Amino acid sequence: MANEANTRLADLFGLTGWSKGELARLVNRQAAAMGHPQLATDTSRVRRWIETGESPRDPVPKVLAALFTERLGRVVTIEDLGFDRRRQTGRKQTGDGLPWPPERTAAVLTEFTGMDLMLNRRGLVGAGAALATGSVLSSAMYDWLHSDPALAADAPVLDEPLDADPAAFGRYEAAPVGSQEIESLERSVELFRAWDASRGGGLQRKAVVGQLNEVGDMLSYSHPAHLQRRLWGVAANLAVLAGWMSHDVGLEPTAQKYFVIAAHAAREGGDRPRAGEALSRAARQMVHLGRPDDALDLMKLAKSGSGEAALPRTRAMLRTIEAWAQASMGRGQAMRRTLGEAEDLFVSDKGDVPPPSWMQNFDEADLHGMQALAYRTLAEHDPSAAAQAQQHAKKALVLRGGGHERSMIFDYLSLASACFIADDPEEADRYARMALLSIGQTSSHRTWDRLREMYRLTGRYSGYTKIQDLRSEIETALPKQKKGNGGRLRSV
Repeated sequence: MANEANTRLADLFGLTGWSKGELARLVNRQAAAMGHPQLATDTSRVRRWIETGESPRDPVPKVLAALFTERLGRVVTIEDLGFDRRRQTGRKQTGDGLPWPPERTAAVLTEFTGMDLMLNRRGLVGAGAALATGSVLSSAMYDWLHSDPALAADAPVLDEPLDADPAAFGRYEAAPVGSQEIESLERSVELFRAWDASRGGGLQRKAVVGQLNEVGDMLSYSHPAHLQRRLWGVAANLAVLAGWMSHDVGLEPTAQKYFVIAAHAAREGGDRPRAGEALSRAARQMVHLGRPDDALDLMKLAKSGSGEAALPRTRAMLRTIEAWAQASMGRGQAMRRTLGEAEDLFVSDKGDVPPPSWMQNFDEADLHGMQALAYRTLAEHDPSAAAQAQQHAKKALVLRGGGHERSMIFDYLSLASACFIADDPEEADRYARMALLSIGQTSSHRTWDRLREMYRLTGRYSGYTKIQDLRSEIETALPKQKKGNGGRLRSV
């Protein structure tokens, strides 16, 4: 028994409004529903969990995670409750339970997606937790990401994986899979990715999370090494999509967790560039939320952790995200230098090595789109950057192919915003209206966030009749913002 209070559990318990006796009764009832009728918890035991740090035996942590998830309306894991198996076995604990040992990645993935699906089924909102800082994530994961996963797999097993209890979340028992099944899963990833690029993440997020949950079950079996690597690749791709779709609809802590899961899955599959790209998504999320310093911390890890196998185009993409973070901080010289490196890397990629599937959307149009976003962001600090933002946005729009409607909306909004900053309301009005034509057809909250930022820039031109009309149209189109948005500080 520990002698220190479990502050994580205490904090979450305080949010529920339950009494200790009420929680004990709920644990007994939920345990019976999950197939454990013999469990008997009382008030004094709950008090020991909170006040002395006593860790309950299985299946109580899973029962508590399910109860807190439903009560708080967001995913609450066993680690969130302070029941960390490494603490029980003497393994050193680092920031927010990161990184977890290799044998637990599939179990963490399955637990988290199961909780997420439960929230979806019950119509709850998963947006009440706090985001981990970039420095915490990067410092906790640095040594792990830079180590060889093959060597790590040979290390002694100090933990037992989480029990795969199908009764816990209503899952069926998965079976081992072969190459044909994995090919089908890989094709499904491409379909989900195409839908996300076109329409945003809201409508397909649940399907992606459900598919990822099934893959987590599959990973609990031992497959031949070549199939296991491909299955980890599918898990990484689905986790990135689940994270990106969660970010797209404003579920920020949930998104961050999926990005971390994706990095773990990619590394388990021996794909360090994929792990780095997953962390770069977390960095993009941080810039969007007005935390560019955290983004830069994550980008250092993403770049170094990607390893020598990262293609020039992949490294170019990473540079554009770093440049966006620098622009958010008003570091114009650093931003321009970083974008120059991105351009050099992009053109140096001869295309003799086919890009991985997860990089195929980063083409010349995306390069210009990210440059436009960086210059448009810098223009808030240095208005002279608005002209270059316009140039890159126009190039991106010319190069965009079909199926990238969300990216085109972002390009139009970058272009309109840059025009407003450059004191050209006529052109700004034209491009803003082009964005409004299709913005209602996506389920992306990020497009609305960018529209709000552009709307802010219209204020100085509210005396113009045409801009007055535009402002009225935007006010009508914008959905009402909700409070408690899971870490959203501001949008850019």
